[in-house]
Amino acid sequence: MNAQALHGHLDALLLAVLERGALHGYAIIEALRARSGGVLDLPTGTIYPALRRLERAGYVSSAWSTVNGRERRTYELTGAGHRALVGERSSWQEFSSTVARFLGGPETPGAPA
Repeated sequence: MNAQALHGHLDALLLAVLERGALHGYAIIEALRARSGGVLDLPTGTIYPALRRLERAGYVSSAWSTVNGRERRTYELTGAGHRALVGERSSWQEFSSTVARFLGGPETPGAPA
């Protein structure tokens, strides 16, 4: 799946990945890939700008650390990020149930067209 197909949903996916705890950038990419069964194989050029956007919005904080002699930037949710994720989940439920009414299968008999 390409990044364009995720337009409008990438931020929520990143917040959901970080809900489980702080991760460095490559680990975030790996978590997206693993949790999606390999469908979300997004390049760093998609992920890092989104993380910076979330940080500017106050939803994510970051800090530099050294792991095995390598500098890594680790990201974690803030309180505002947790609240934003709750809102994103609610919006997603409403959106997906509405779209399912159209794309979920044959229309229910007697339902307005």
